[in-house]
Amino acid sequence: MKKWMLTMGLVAVMMLFAGAGFCQKSGDGKVSMTEWNKIIESKVAESSGDKGIINYEDGYVEALGIGAPPERYMGKPNARPMALRAAQVDAYRNLLEIVQGVRIDSNTVVKDFMTESDVIKASVEGLVKGAKVTNKEYLSDGTVEVTVRMNLSGKLSQTIIPKAFEKQTESAPPPPPPPPPVAAPAGDIFTGLVIDARGLAARPAMSPKVVDQNGKEVYGSMNVDRQYAIQQGMTGYARDLTAAQSNPRVTNNPVSVKGVKADGPGKCDIMISNADAEKIRASADNLSFLKKCRVMIVLD
Repeated sequence: MKKWMLTMGLVAVMMLFAGAGFCQKSGDGKVSMTEWNKIIESKVAESSGDKGIINYEDGYVEALGIGAPPERYMGKPNARPMALRAAQVDAYRNLLEIVQGVRIDSNTVVKDFMTESDVIKASVEGLVKGAKVTNKEYLSDGTVEVTVRMNLSGKLSQTIIPKAFEKQTESAPPPPPPPPPVAAPAGDIFTGLVIDARGLAARPAMSPKVVDQNGKEVYGSMNVDRQYAIQQGMTGYARDLTAAQSNPRVTNNPVSVKGVKADGPGKCDIMISNADAEKIRASADNLSFLKKCRVMIVLD
């Protein structure tokens, strides 16, 4: 009866055929075949059973709320506004639950930071209350469905990323002295990094790391400009290698490498070969694109 439930049912069927842990849904609740390759996770708000999504590729969280007027107001002029208000309250409550499940890194989700810090908790709750209503639908039985959306980058990243960097720095071993920069041979100066992590069961996150086979960080909180991470996120995600290589994020000459392992408890960090790691580290010019978060990760 409800379009959202029908849509998610269709998405579930499509997931079976795709053989992937991600689903896709456009902002108005309709599946778009032109956007099927988006990196989107379907979520359920436990308190209501209503659906939500985390779109790591386009960088937003979306949730549905459903509301109905009290039975004694059915058929009266103020029934619809009351149902709309109930749906909005439900949508924001569900959105908060979905946001709490957003992965920050391989060890942490947003809820963990909210539990540790009252400041972060208050900030996230305030951002959720200010989320944008993207769709309203009035159904024939008098109920109303409302969809709300909040961006992962910008203010949410400004709240979460500094804390994530702080925790990652605390847990990281002291870095060895950096080797002197080596001039890269002609043609080896890259403008971005594309990591093909397909087949590794890797998962998306707000602040993933890239490490070599010795566990040494190639890309992460240690070598990015915080403002770039806040404004556009640590990495972009895609499900198509060609699309990732042509993404404006990595500009016109990215280096493409193959991931060898999804690392960490949450499988959000990507391990690459030592040879590829050295190729990336070979030039100070190459390291500058890492500072600007010009990294794309391709997932199944």
